[in-house]
Amino acid sequence: LKVIAIDEQLRVIYEDNVHFDKDLPEFKTQGGVYIHSDRLTVTSPVLMWVKALDMILEKMKSSGFNFSQVRALSGAGQQHGSVYWKKGSIQFLKNASTELPLHQSLEACFSVSNSPIWMDSSTASQCSALEKAVGGAQSLASITGSRAYERFTGNQIAKIYSQNPEVYMQTERISLVSSFAASLFLGAYAPIDYSDGSGMNLLQIWEKVWSVSCLDACAPGLEEKLGCPVPSHSVLGPISPYYSQRYGFRPDCRIVAFTGDNPASLAGMRLQEGDIAISLGTSDTLFLWIQEPTPALEGHILCNPVDPQTYMALLCFKNGSLTRERIRDDCASGSWDEFSKALSSTVAGNNGNLGFYFDVMEITPEAVGIHRFNRDNQKVSDFPKEVEIRALIEGQFMAKRIHAEKLG
Repeated sequence: LKVIAIDEQLRVIYEDNVHFDKDLPEFKTQGGVYIHSDRLTVTSPVLMWVKALDMILEKMKSSGFNFSQVRALSGAGQQHGSVYWKKGSIQFLKNASTELPLHQSLEACFSVSNSPIWMDSSTASQCSALEKAVGGAQSLASITGSRAYERFTGNQIAKIYSQNPEVYMQTERISLVSSFAASLFLGAYAPIDYSDGSGMNLLQIWEKVWSVSCLDACAPGLEEKLGCPVPSHSVLGPISPYYSQRYGFRPDCRIVAFTGDNPASLAGMRLQEGDIAISLGTSDTLFLWIQEPTPALEGHILCNPVDPQTYMALLCFKNGSLTRERIRDDCASGSWDEFSKALSSTVAGNNGNLGFYFDVMEITPEAVGIHRFNRDNQKVSDFPKEVEIRALIEGQFMAKRIHAEKLG
């Protein structure tokens, strides 16, 4: 959990973080998550998130941070995670005692104590049922911006409903991680914003309303549990009195809708129409601002958090930096300097030599293995080192371009 305070010139005046594994060892998470024995189910304990918030605010308080200077507050949460509020929880949220840290007041508020998160891939059967219900994968993508994905919230809700209908029935509100965090500050259930909501397989991205056919395919009475979605820059209301009394926030400090981490990156990078941002991480992510998207079977179309009339496209590639590091180790004795030299010693286009490097099953496209082709388009088993390095980089970037063009 990270906090950052900026002034009106966007200068950073305070930052801090809480590390789940290290600072909250009692939850026994690894990387902030539990990977279950089936290796498919991945969850995080909801109370750990609440406790981390208590902890970071206490850290700020003891360092002398002046909460009364905060005029507005917003945030970003990991996309696709979901939180299940038990019936009657709204009262605990509204009337939390300022004598207690929040996690103590909310201890009994969650019907599901371990939240499914973005790493979960245990809902394959729910995904195929959802696609079938609306006329196939492309049809679902045309409605919601993406085909059915195992981590997406609709499929996670469908799994909870089919495995524990009584737990589902005890749930009065379902939040995304972002709207859950906003709820903690609001002292009321915060609505889901359009951008994060478009990562659920439930929102009609064109009309910005829940799709009745998708809701019905997942679980009964779902619309009521989700509330009405709102634009990502909506002012939700003033901060809960809990924070004014316990920490000294101004009572008129505004809470602005929280959104997902990917839409927040588009906003934070200040992308505009025609811009593309590429994040080179463990997974490579490419996001772009687009006017007229064409949702496809690969990639995602989300509502744009900055301009509700436009869209953002998101492509995720699993074989990112780990693949580049492996080729660096194999072909450049583990040195990025040597890697760069080799890259600049070869010509753009690599004399027609082309490679696809999928160490693990790729998301976009669904493929695995190393595939090399020479200038005559014949498959070959290896390349000279410098050709291999350029083939990797060019192949990765060409794939990004081709799939981005497909999405519009």
